Amino acid sequence: MLFKIASVAALASSVAAHMAMSEPCPRFSPNCATQPPLPAGQGYNYNIKNPIAYDAPVFISDTPWPQPVASWTAGQPVTVKFQPDGAAHGGGHCQFAISYDNGKTAAIVHKVMEHCFFNGPSDGNNAEVLQYTFNLPADVPASSKAQFIWIWTNAIGNRELYTGIADITIANPGGSTSYTGKSAIYPNHAGYPTIPEFNGDYTTGVSLFDNAPNVVVSPGGSPAPPASSAAPPKPEYSSSAVESKSVAPPVGHTPAPQPSAEPTVEVTATEPPATQPTAPATPVYTSSAPTAVPTGSACTHGALQCVSGNAGFQQCVWGVWSATFACGKGTVCQQTSPDAVICGWA
Repeated sequence: MLFKIASVAALASSVAAHMAMSEPCPRFSPNCATQPPLPAGQGYNYNIKNPIAYDAPVFISDTPWPQPVASWTAGQPVTVKFQPDGAAHGGGHCQFAISYDNGKTAAIVHKVMEHCFFNGPSDGNNAEVLQYTFNLPADVPASSKAQFIWIWTNAIGNRELYTGIADITIANPGGSTSYTGKSAIYPNHAGYPTIPEFNGDYTTGVSLFDNAPNVVVSPGGSPAPPASSAAPPKPEYSSSAVESKSVAPPVGHTPAPQPSAEPTVEVTATEPPATQPTAPATPVYTSSAPTAVPTGSACTHGALQCVSGNAGFQQCVWGVWSATFACGKGTVCQQTSPDAVICGWA
């Protein structure tokens, strides 16, 4: 039996709607002030406030609006707004990114760590902040078919993923043809590490975003790097910090690769595979928990290990062991495979 920590507020809101972007209007939202007509064969998404299913694509639809919902200019302020009646789950981490290949590759243009939707630490569900204004980087290239992406990792409650994708145009008077930024990542989803409940520590998971590799995004795609600087093989990610196993990424989206000595990687958009890959079987692991590796030692990204006499665990973040996360009261860390743990009843 597994133990999961949740505040009374989070439990009470488990049937409530969550946070959703309203401006720029995400694909097929019925809740925006204005939106384009629906594309043929599409319907409004009345579940837009629901979390993304663990093994589903990270965006609700691959089909764009028939016309852009916003026109932005590189180097100028832009504003992102959210609906006012959703459960904010104590805040958490928000990423804001730009893509030119329908979200397959996305580079961060702004982020709000720790207290997204709040002005500081909170265990509440009523958002205090419903819009963010920031300058779009000056070197974001112009395009009539760009995508703006919002990704939220909640601080309290079930470990879930919330996203929104909006179709926009970008003007760039300076003529930049590419933008380099940290890769967007999708915690709490198949193929990515799970960020545990914060339990009052709002720095939980921040290093995962800080250590993400750089990616280059461009309206025309980027040329493949030469063999001498090719990106390293894509790693398998630990899927959960509570019960973890490596699984295949969702169709049409590839997790960010591990950084190499030169962390910037250039990406060329490719067509998604025709069928969704199947997650590999998880072997039964019966040996004792591994010896704790000191923080800072090399490790495989996404791996988990029990430490502190099984009172907690560490997660490998881009080759470095994190600080120790404590298991919940009455539970102990149990190593279920070389790279996976659970916090189970003692």
